Amino acid sequence: MSSKNLYRTVVRWDDLELEDVRPGVKRAGYVTDDVMLVMNHVEPGMALNPHVHEDFDQLAYIVSGRAKYYIDGVPHEMGPGSMLLVPAGSPHYIEPYEPTLNLDIFTPPRADLAHLAGYEKELKK
Repeated sequence: MSSKNLYRTVVRWDDLELEDVRPGVKRAGYVTDDVMLVMNHVEPGMALNPHVHEDFDQLAYIVSGRAKYYIDGVPHEMGPGSMLLVPAGSPHYIEPYEPTLNLDIFTPPRADLAHLAGYEKELKK
């Protein structure tokens, strides 16, 4: 992937294809050489997914909706405009009360989500 394809290029979240992750969870991503933004669409009742990233921090930002964001088993109430830093090595997950847009920011980009940069093929046309 190369950030050069993105310079001076407007990309809208609504134009990116959503990936079905599991029932109640969809996502799209914007990826450069140095940073990854992942917009998660999460629904109440979704299967919760506690997990850990051993080698990088994660910044979670709630765009819309309301949720509890758990870090190390401790719930944090979050709503539009709230941010939370998830330290590397800390078990974490989100539990939405209502349909919620959660923007996760990773630097460096996650290799396991590199496929989310597929939109770049369209930008080259």
